[in-house]
Amino acid sequence: MQDFNQQLNQLFSQPLALLPLLLWSIFWKGLALWRAASKRQLIWFLILLVVNTIGLLEIVYVFYLHKWDPDRGKLLVFLEKKFSKTKGSV
Repeated sequence: MQDFNQQLNQLFSQPLALLPLLLWSIFWKGLALWRAASKRQLIWFLILLVVNTIGLLEIVYVFYLHKWDPDRGKLLVFLEKKFSKTKGSV
């Protein structure tokens, strides 16, 4: 256990060692968020934005889950109606 703690401390003492992991995560999160936004899947967009899985959930979404829209866009339509400006308001 102490060896693991030493290895972990050594990893975090060198920030450049985490750079590939950071770039990996940013790439997949950006791609998944872009796909969710372009398909107007608000629930998936929010889940992908908030949950950080180092790219794992994002990869699964990009290749498999993008076809599944749990609310079929109903939440987005509701929010658009609720917050859209009417013709008479300023």
